[in-house]
Amino acid sequence: MHKELEHSFVELLEKHQNIIHKVCRLYTYDYDAHNDLFQEITIQLWKAYPKFRGDSKFSTWMYRVGLNTAITLYRKSKRRISTQDFNDVQFKISAEEYDDTEEQQLKLLYNAVKQLNDIEKALVFLYLEDKNYKEISETMGISEVNARVKMNRVKNKLRTILNP
Repeated sequence: MHKELEHSFVELLEKHQNIIHKVCRLYTYDYDAHNDLFQEITIQLWKAYPKFRGDSKFSTWMYRVGLNTAITLYRKSKRRISTQDFNDVQFKISAEEYDDTEEQQLKLLYNAVKQLNDIEKALVFLYLEDKNYKEISETMGISEVNARVKMNRVKNKLRTILNP
């Protein structure tokens, strides 16, 4: 039975591991921290897997465990690891017709998102993952109405950050 459980877990983890990588990208600032968080989320998923009843989609459950683990670790540490700022990295692209407008806009958006608190980051992340409010509410463990209200507040906060 244990081997079957392990096999099904590994199969699902491999299929949906990008979810964990996306969560790690949102809450970490360098390669080592990303890998540490990835490992911790995987451990927490494995510990919780025997209790997964399939009431929600595996991916929804995975988002929930991943975000909760990231937020818990982020709050525990209450410190940021010193890393090179993303804005200091220069990308050299030889193509002259390259238009970096979208890249610049994404950079601005990510910088704005990094200024949000843990819960707000999670909301934006799920929203950008094209999750509907029902899925967001299930993942975050809040009502659908609360998810909409919080998301509207976050959108306004991002507008203020991006257009002071």
